[in-house]
Formats: sequence, C-alpha cells, structure tokens
Amino acid sequence: MDLRPPRGFRDIPPDLAILRKELMGRVEAVYRRYGFDPLETPAVESWEVLAGKYGEEAEGRLIWRFKDPWSDREYALRYDLTVPLARYIASHPEIPMPFKRYQIAPVWRHDEPQRGRYREFYQADVDVVGSPYPEADAEIINVIVDALDALGVGSGFRVLINDRRILAGIFEEELSLKDPLAVYRIIDKLDKVGEEGVRAELERLLGAPAASKVMEVISIKGDVADSLDRLSREHGSNATLMKGVEHLRQVAQLVRRPQALEFSMSLVRGLDYYTGPILEVVLDRPRIGSVAGGGRYDNLISLFAKREVPATGASIGIDRLIDAGLEVGLFRADRRTYTQVMVVNVRPESYAYAWRVADVLRSWGFSVRVDLNRSGQDEQRRRALKLGVPVVAFVGPQEEASGSVTLYSPSKGERLTVRLEEARQALERLLS
Repeated sequence: MDLRPPRGFRDIPPDLAILRKELMGRVEAVYRRYGFDPLETPAVESWEVLAGKYGEEAEGRLIWRFKDPWSDREYALRYDLTVPLARYIASHPEIPMPFKRYQIAPVWRHDEPQRGRYREFYQADVDVVGSPYPEADAEIINVIVDALDALGVGSGFRVLINDRRILAGIFEEELSLKDPLAVYRIIDKLDKVGEEGVRAELERLLGAPAASKVMEVISIKGDVADSLDRLSREHGSNATLMKGVEHLRQVAQLVRRPQALEFSMSLVRGLDYYTGPILEVVLDRPRIGSVAGGGRYDNLISLFAKREVPATGASIGIDRLIDAGLEVGLFRADRRTYTQVMVVNVRPESYAYAWRVADVLRSWGFSVRVDLNRSGQDEQRRRALKLGVPVVAFVGPQEEASGSVTLYSPSKGERLTVRLEEARQALERLLS
C-alpha cells in the first residue's frame, strides 16, 4: 500500500501547520481591522453552480468534478472562493450593501503539481459586494498591502494593475480579436511558459502577424500615471478603454502606497468573470509567480440572480507565500508545538500532583503537556527538549510536600522553585 498522499496533496506537519495558522491569523486580523466579516461556504458545490463561470480550460481540466453514486447528481470541489460568494449573495437578496466579507479556506485545482503549485491550497479572500466605485477597488488594494505588511514581506513586492476595459478596448475593438478570452488565458500563462511560449500559443491561435501585435501591446508597463497618460494619448477616442483608464486613475489616487503600484498590460487574469480593474502581487524574490490577485467582477452575481450587483475582491495564496517566505528566510517553521510548559513528574508516585499542577497552569491560560506514557524523568525531559518546549516544570515528592513547582527555562538557563500559587507570574516572565 502506498501511504503517500495523491500527487499535489500534502500532509502538513505541526511545525508547518503552526506557521500557516500564525500567518493566517495575521491576515485575518488585518481583514477585520478594515471592517470585513467572516463568511464560510462549503467545500462542495453543485456542478451547475461552477459551470460557465471560469472558462474552458478550468472547467474542462482543472476543476475536481464528480458524480454522486447515490443521487447521480454532479458536484465539484470549489475552484475558488469567489463563485461560492456570488451564489450566496444571489440567494440572500436581503443582505445590506455594501457587503464586506473575508474567507480563509482551502480550494482545489487539478493542476500539474510544481514549485509553488498544489492541488489543495489555502486562499485568503477579501471582497466588497455592492459598490461600483473606485473606492472599493482601492480599499481591496490597501487591505492586501497591509496584510502583506503584517506577514513581514516589507517593500519587496509589486502590485501589478490593469483593467479589463482597457484590454477589451484594444484587443476586442481595435484589433477585432474573435475570441479575446482565449487570448487572455494564453497571456495569463506568461509566468509559467515565458514570452516565447506565449508567442507560440498566440501564433497557433491567431497567426504570426496578429500574435506580434498582441505581444507589442502587452509589453506596455511601468509607472501607473505615465502608462495611463500614454494610453490616453494613443487611444483617447476609445470610449471603452478610457472608462478603464479613468477608473484606474481614481484608484491610484486612493491607494495608500502608490509606489507599490505598477501598470502592466500583460496582466489579464485568465478567469472569465473579471470586468474591470484587475491586480496581482508579485514578489521581487523569489520569482515564484503571483502570491495574490483579484479584480472586479460586476457581472458574476447576475449569472445567479437576475439583478446587477457590482463586486470586487482579491485573494492571497497562503501556501505559495509560505513557500516563498521559507525559501528567502522570511519565515521559519521551527516551532514544533504550541506547548509552553511540560510538567515532568520526577517520581512515578508524583503523577497525581503533576496532573494537579497541569490543571492549575491550564486554568491560567498556559498550554501544558503532562506525561501520559508513564515514562521516566529522562524520557520526559528528552521529549520536552525535542519539541522545543520553552519551560519544563519539575514536580516530585519534595515539591508535592511543599506545594511548589520547580521551573526551568533551557533558553534562559534559569531554574527556580516557587509555590504553586505564585507560579503564574514566574511563568509569564520566563515565557516573555
């Protein structure tokens, strides 16, 4: 029997799980600070809910789709957290707008596993539903930037921005491409296959002359104001494009860290449901692709409910960001346990007192382990050392007789014996 998980899936050991939970907690705290509230949607959706929302490649190859053998109905594992949100909004018309929600949860994609890409991974989504204005898009950028700050990324990232209306104005109206969404999906592979790979796919779809024009267009990038000014000069008569340009100008004015923004015509976001501003966050190093992305999807909810509901949002790829952070030394997965105190009973007959000490320490809010294997003192100490438990609390006949506990901090090299009722303050100091 092969006991390994399927390709693209992983067991997450305690050290990595502790790091992941810590980072998700930091992100959640930022989301809450901006007034977003949690919403949780199920891992499984009806296939009809997901169908027709993502595009041919995702729906034909990347979504985990299956038939229920008991009901013969088709279901799928959620591909992202956005379409389930749209379904929820459509089925709850009474929700006051704007509705601000976040969700941090796993999604599943039948992608080819590679560095930074898994078939099961966590996304940290944040969305504003009900506002068509640039303020909502700017707030999404601000909350993502603040979340990256909370994760310790610092200034080592860029927020690439574009607008689907700019793309539509050039590719659909001026170049008259017959299948622009197929072109967007090819361009979206730029970080996977490189410029030559994108050019080759475009030539197969469009022919060499049209492919060259597309490659020329997507080379436009740089300072946001300069890029938008250039587009205005060269395409000012294109009403569709200018709507996107003016929207992005207002967004850029509201972003708290404009120096992090960079305009990029090669940013297209391959999913079909985007309608306006789009964004991706890329790290300066390592070159691992985007670690966050999103955009405006004003038409998605109307596919479920026959009413227009504007919406915008973004998502941080938690697992890809962890991989990148571990690679460059930004994160360390060196904490192997949440345990703060290991209670070691020096003699077997002291186990009852050890349990009492553990109960008291837990009642004060400390995370405490006590021996469950009737191990000897040396084995208990080795286990504490292996786990990296910061404080060891020794109890034996002497401590039991005096109602005390002996505390030892390996990192501080400090040992002291205190009465049990006074141990709280001593532990807080040793753990500080």
